[in-house]
Amino acid sequence: MKHVSCITPIDGRYARLTGVLSNIFSESGLIHHRIHVELKWLKFLIMDLKVHQVVPADQPLDLSKLDVLINDFNADDALRVKEIESRTNHDVKAVEYFIKDALDAAGLAPIREWVHFACTSEDINNTAYGLMLKKGKDLVVELLKNFVAEIEKKALLYKRVPMMSRTHGQAATPTTPGKEFINFAWRLNQEIQVLENTKIQVKINGATGNYNAHVFAFPEIDWMAASERFIRDYLGLEPMLFTTQINPNTALSRVLHAMVRAAAVMIDFDRDMWGYISLGYFKQRIKEGETGSSTMPHKVNPIDFENSEGNMGLAISMMEHLAVKLQKSRFQRDLSDSTVLRSLGTVFGYFTIGMKNAQKGLSKVDLNHEVLERDLDDNPELLAEPLQTVMRVYGEENPYERLKDLTRGRKIQKADLARFVDKLEKVPSEVRERMRALSPSTYVGLAESLVDRYFKNKS
Repeated sequence: MKHVSCITPIDGRYARLTGVLSNIFSESGLIHHRIHVELKWLKFLIMDLKVHQVVPADQPLDLSKLDVLINDFNADDALRVKEIESRTNHDVKAVEYFIKDALDAAGLAPIREWVHFACTSEDINNTAYGLMLKKGKDLVVELLKNFVAEIEKKALLYKRVPMMSRTHGQAATPTTPGKEFINFAWRLNQEIQVLENTKIQVKINGATGNYNAHVFAFPEIDWMAASERFIRDYLGLEPMLFTTQINPNTALSRVLHAMVRAAAVMIDFDRDMWGYISLGYFKQRIKEGETGSSTMPHKVNPIDFENSEGNMGLAISMMEHLAVKLQKSRFQRDLSDSTVLRSLGTVFGYFTIGMKNAQKGLSKVDLNHEVLERDLDDNPELLAEPLQTVMRVYGEENPYERLKDLTRGRKIQKADLARFVDKLEKVPSEVRERMRALSPSTYVGLAESLVDRYFKNKS
């Protein structure tokens, strides 16, 4: 019940859906990632660059304790950092002091002053957020792949089932539900590829991006090569050299814009499913004990798709702001990015809620074959398109206009089309026979083949 006092639904109402994000994007998660970077940088300085030899230690250094400090991080450590911050009024400096205290306790006091060596706070922050972003990106890819896998299953199940399309909300050329599901799978796969191919870029180059303090202290070290080596080998991220004090967040923007597009696809999917349920094309399974409406007992509402749409809308609005805002900073640094970056977890929270609710909604629907068949049978005018197209082939005069006069805004019967075909003068008899035999349920083009082509291309 502790969630009822939360300000945002991410940690409150929907905490069961977003708990996996807590260790990454919470305040404790940010502190942990900062400690991770600080200690990895310390280890790099000592083991790779061997800078500590300038001031020889009086005793052997057990550097395995640095990894222990990273791996054993817990909630009490986070609270200790926050307590230090209450005095320093500086979050990264609080992390530095926390680490120095931990080194003293671990018998590593001789290297305590190498903590945060030549670093500006942004060196630690941008790398910490880079690690967080990489984990968040991987979770998004997993969510998208899981969802795509589910709609692929539906596509295979329904690839041969004819369904009347709706363009402008009106009856249109038939398709199959399987083909429509594959459209969404293909679109989401485009963004999955972008996300998977996006390398998270970070920097560690000092107060204005020029390695000033680094070079002054150790002019003999190739600091550009060293920082690249540290970022790749110790953090598993992609180095960037050309920055001010802050990371220009190109990779973050690329990730968020891909997520914006994926969220837009999901809203499109949510709205289509909402519409198909409204038309009766899909039935929702009833769960014992659930209530659809507080006053209308009969209601079974498509709430999961509505929930997904709403949360994806929130995610898009925030992602668009972050993606653009975080590429801007006055001169070499201002602090407006810092407060915005702290909402990164909120973005991933809304996106996660949207994805999980869409998948939940999808798992509760079944195709209503009876309604699909009835809609197709009730709309023989759908065949006006293929008939006028064939009439063009054989030189019939004004084919489009003649079918328009027969069908536009009018309900006709299949017999009306048969009589129309019988009066054609230039179309060969065997072709007229095909035209008479055609029905909306068989006029689905290559819908099934397109589903097969999708899976062939994917294999």
